[in-house]
Amino acid sequence: MLQLTPRQIEQAIYPVGFYRTKARTILEICRTLIDQHAARVPADLDALLGLKGVGRKTANLVLTQGFRLPGICVDTHVHRISNRWGYVRTRTPLATEMALRRKLPPQYWIEYNDLLVAFGQTLCHPVSPWCSRCPVADCCPRRGVARSR
Repeated sequence: MLQLTPRQIEQAIYPVGFYRTKARTILEICRTLIDQHAARVPADLDALLGLKGVGRKTANLVLTQGFRLPGICVDTHVHRISNRWGYVRTRTPLATEMALRRKLPPQYWIEYNDLLVAFGQTLCHPVSPWCSRCPVADCCPRRGVARSR
């Protein structure tokens, strides 16, 4: 990676938002991994959070998908749907992650994000979700849903 220019990385990741900033950050992370972690991605939440540009969602994603270690990735879908279902009552993704860590059995942590992201992209949209097609509509309190299809 360090043999690539920022421009080459920008071209490779162009479809993502803030691709220029992310290209520079990727190079910095690579340097940090070599200098401080023996060129290995750490399998530790705090060490991952210590890398520039790595937040809780990304750190948990690396733990779960890269190392198959327990973690809860909270993105917009997980946050919204967990609250919409009434499983948690939180205002921020961080609060949702902490609430899910207390409430959701650890054996479900890894798959929870995958399931809710797909569910949020196809049925449980932020505005006007497809409640008429939802397989769990009968037990969903629909918190925060003003309009649905």
